Amino acid sequence: MNATSGTDVPAIVTAAADRDPVLRQRLDAAGLDPAAIGSAEDLLAVPVQSKDEMVAARDHVLGDGVPKRIFQSPGPIYEAQPAGEDPWRWREALEAAGLRPGDIVLNCFGYHLSPAGAMFDEGIVAAGGTVLPAGIGNQQLQVQAIRDLGIRGYVGLPSYLKALIDLFEADGGTPEDMPLQYAVVTAEPLPDSLRETLQVWVPQVRMAYGSAEAGLISYEDGRADGMVTASGITVDVCDIADGTPLTEGPGEVVVSILRETAPLIRFGTGDLSAWVTDGGQPVQTDGRRRLAGVLGRTGQAVKVRGMFLHPTQVKGVAAKLEGADALRFVIGREDHRDSVVAEVVVTAGADADTVVAEAADRIRSELRFRADVRTADGFDDDAVIVDTRTWD
Repeated sequence: MNATSGTDVPAIVTAAADRDPVLRQRLDAAGLDPAAIGSAEDLLAVPVQSKDEMVAARDHVLGDGVPKRIFQSPGPIYEAQPAGEDPWRWREALEAAGLRPGDIVLNCFGYHLSPAGAMFDEGIVAAGGTVLPAGIGNQQLQVQAIRDLGIRGYVGLPSYLKALIDLFEADGGTPEDMPLQYAVVTAEPLPDSLRETLQVWVPQVRMAYGSAEAGLISYEDGRADGMVTASGITVDVCDIADGTPLTEGPGEVVVSILRETAPLIRFGTGDLSAWVTDGGQPVQTDGRRRLAGVLGRTGQAVKVRGMFLHPTQVKGVAAKLEGADALRFVIGREDHRDSVVAEVVVTAGADADTVVAEAADRIRSELRFRADVRTADGFDDDAVIVDTRTWD
């Protein structure tokens, strides 16, 4: 696999190292001269860089020139949209699912601070489609738009698509008069039972995998099991301990994107996956390997409703709550939708209603989650996130 053909790799790596002293240190530690690097494969000696290490190594990354958009993730961390058309490269996943020029696509990813909505906007437009920027919420209006405009495509969480289908059916709709013909879903698991339910209503439901930093990493193309790795990116599954690329077994997904703006060099996504294999060797489609999907996380963060929730975020909110001795989140799943319950231990003498109201407000404003906040007498362990979900 060569995701860097036609790219001036030495120039890109040299320029990136000149701008980023931490990258220069990583290359020096690996004994690499940027000018002598010929491909992404030459970078395998560079240690994997985690998200936390990336953030710690820089302040606000606003890119060169005037960026089209700037995004904020919890922290806060500010990052600029990479330059160019379809900079996150989602177009090929959308076209593989069925998007054709002239299609209207319902984009049900958030447009508030995070890049998900913009990512798919760029890909849909690049493929010749028209975007209905639906975001999250106003589901009844979204169902009406599907009917009124004859919308053929959907991008968003699979659980959110299920909620729209339920409303469509409650309004008297049937699979025969559902305009949606294809969906690209991501950011949460797609168990077989949910896929089967969705495909009664939407004939083509395809899973894709990406991240805010890398954009599209892999996607289902219907040609073989698993998800084919995207073009324009080098993907490895690496040993968690030492970053060595693996051909079998689970490991961390590590990616490199060699481009003029916001290059990534051996970035560790924190996601666990494995290659689809046959006879001990990775299965390939047109020279590109296929991932088995996201099998879990290497760290403590948990993905809920398509967003990451980290223990440090929970502890940060807990520290600001007056009248609370402890706070934890219990994550469940009902009818293919994540449920979020925040349990708070109220300090003796404090007003429970006031503490619960403040907790709900801080969770909504600082973590961007709507949680059912309840009081608790105490917890059996010190975990601040308890994930009870199963993916049967």
